[in-house]
This record gives sequence, structure tokens and C-alpha cells, in this order.
Amino acid sequence: MAVTSESTTVWTGTLNEGSGTVSLDSSKTGEFAVNWKARSEGVSNTTNPEELLGAAHSACFSMQLSGALTRAGHPPESIQVTAAVTFEAGRGVLGSHLLVSARVPGLTEEEFEAFAEDAKQNCPISQALTGIPITIEAELA
Repeated sequence: MAVTSESTTVWTGTLNEGSGTVSLDSSKTGEFAVNWKARSEGVSNTTNPEELLGAAHSACFSMQLSGALTRAGHPPESIQVTAAVTFEAGRGVLGSHLLVSARVPGLTEEEFEAFAEDAKQNCPISQALTGIPITIEAELA
């Protein structure tokens, strides 16, 4: 069964002076403020499309890695993934860097890195991001 997920952005004004809000269909916690300054210069307390992309990438990768480890008989105790998505005005999204730390009993560091690399290649969000470099640092906690 296919699932379609939605989010909505309402933008008011020009690119440089305007601002908007992003709401996630599944979230009852409110809206995320967005504006160009947060995107191009980095502003605390205001999100940007790359932060949202990073959230999608880290969540997808975590699920892919957990599933692969579990199917191979190595259920993880915990997985923490940070996706750092870099944006440059005029050039666009330059890449996504995954920083992974996990507790997986019974695996060597080499085995874990192989699982992490496979998850990086095969998570659906990574596959959707084939136009940018995706790098990874993965280690057992």
C-alpha cells in the first residue's frame, strides 16, 4: 500500500523580506517558521528546507539500518543519526553527511560499517537524493 505524506507551506512576501510557515500534516504541535535569512545565513529558532530534509534523511536511514540489522540477526539496542545537509545560496544543496552511532551487540566495527554503508545506499531518501553527495561516519557506541 502506498502512503502519501503531506506538508504545507504558506509564504508571504518577497524572497528576502518575506517569511512563511511549514506545517506537517501529521503534527499537532504547530508550525515551523521559515525565511530566507535562516536558509542562507543560518538563524537559530527558525527552520529551513535543509533542516527538514535532514530530518527525513536521518529518520529514513535509521529505519533502513535497523531493519537490515534485525533481518541479519543483530537487532540494535539504539541508533542515533544526525544528517547535516549543506546549502549554499546560488548553488543549492551541496550534500548530506550522516553521522551515525549505534549500540549493536555482537558486531565488529567493520561489520557495522558495512551495514551502515548499505543503509546509506538503499534508504529511500538517499535514493531520492542521488543528485548530491552523501557521506557517512558510522561507529559503534
